[in-house]
Amino acid sequence: MLRRTLLAVPLATPFLRPAAAQGAMELVVHYPMPAFFKDVMDQVSAEFTRANPDVTIRFPAPSPTYEDGLQLVMRQATAGGLPDVSFQGLNRLRFLAERNILVDLKPFLDKAGDPAAAGWAPGILQLAQAGGRQVGLTFSASNPIFYYNAALVRRAGGDPDAMPRDWDGVLKLSAAIAALGDGVSGMFYRWPGDDWMFSALLYGYGGKMLSDDEKTVAFGEQGLQALRLLDRMVKEGRMPPLTTDAAFQAFYAGKLGMIFGTTAYIGQFQRSIGPDVELRTTRMPVITPDGKLPTGGNAVVMLARDPQRQAAAWRFMQFAAGPVGQTIMVRGTGYVPSSTLTLNDDRYLGAFYRENPLFRPAMEQIPLMQPWYAFPGSNGVRITQAIVDNLARIAEGKATPDAVLADVMAEVQRLLPRG
Repeated sequence: MLRRTLLAVPLATPFLRPAAAQGAMELVVHYPMPAFFKDVMDQVSAEFTRANPDVTIRFPAPSPTYEDGLQLVMRQATAGGLPDVSFQGLNRLRFLAERNILVDLKPFLDKAGDPAAAGWAPGILQLAQAGGRQVGLTFSASNPIFYYNAALVRRAGGDPDAMPRDWDGVLKLSAAIAALGDGVSGMFYRWPGDDWMFSALLYGYGGKMLSDDEKTVAFGEQGLQALRLLDRMVKEGRMPPLTTDAAFQAFYAGKLGMIFGTTAYIGQFQRSIGPDVELRTTRMPVITPDGKLPTGGNAVVMLARDPQRQAAAWRFMQFAAGPVGQTIMVRGTGYVPSSTLTLNDDRYLGAFYRENPLFRPAMEQIPLMQPWYAFPGSNGVRITQAIVDNLARIAEGKATPDAVLADVMAEVQRLLPRG
């Protein structure tokens, strides 16, 4: 069994915060998903204030999900009390940018010099752009990977060292694992919660969400292929209609063979798996040669309007998205780093990637990553929910892929901006 605790950054002693300088500025920093990020944020804060004793960090209560974090900022933008800095889901930056809630970071980047010197490649910067503006710095980036319990794979007659590279092989193995009985299930594809894993199938078939002018739903044929594959997971792979939490508990207990979901689960899985789980990871199965994968994760954004607070916020944002902050983040979660300076430098993540094979598949899939689509207009959250609700009908065996495709395309079209 593989276990891991949050590792210290080699350049500094973690969790040591010196007494703040008299009159130090307090930055209010909001973040979501404490199950993933609490330990990370505590350490990033400690290391930042160690290097910047004139600034302290205060974290209000974190939001359970990205959607909750979005709603929190929207309420505070109306009622007052916005934090200085927030970590927001990459697919919701457009929503906030269209309402002029986020500060444009271009002037700060221009003043700082060449972004490449900080390890921020153009593709990484693009992930946190909206409406032609740089509205954030990517903090964590993820793509979906393939987790499996090698012990169950072995019992079912599979080879943990040569896992299937296509979905036909995965479904066959899933059925074999489910046939072991004793409450064991073969697989769970993380379809609930949002449209991210649906887009992984859609992009895998070369599809896209909307037309180029964003006025028409465009996931017809490729969307149907994606829905049919989900249906095959249920019927051929014997995938049960579990919630994500229930699937995780089954995996921890050695009762689930395979999970397909974000690379960010690595840290959580390592901390939670039981003694019967031999945790391994590999790349997502190939669908088409030109298929892509969606990029999940979040960006750190600036909400402060006072120039002095903006200056302090920018320092924190640079630190969080820079080599030290990214080293802490990757080791504590499993996300892909947004600073290329970390990848081959043994002061940061060079040795870490060599010594921790669980983290490699996501790195190997970087060439396949493309942005997680952000729907235009005010109904983005409702569109996402419409997609999830319709996926549930397939996962629960209540509707055919053809019927679901017709319904979901009509619902998404209805919710798109008109005119």
